Amino acid sequence: MQRYNDWLRKAERNLKSAEVNMENQLYEEVCYESQQTAGKAVKALLNFRHMEAIHQSTTLLL
Repeated sequence: MQRYNDWLRKAERNLKSAEVNMENQLYEEVCYESQQTAGKAVKALLNFRHMEAIHQSTTLLL
């Protein structure tokens, strides 16, 4: 299996967690999980395109 699928699954789990936190009005956790979702989705895209993610910052990855 391709590594990008792993990153996408992780991003989907973070997104589900953010949705649950939003329903419970846990906004700080929503922000954290949303940031994690975005970062993992970007890493999935980079991996799909055979590019290496050398930074942790989502902004730097873009």
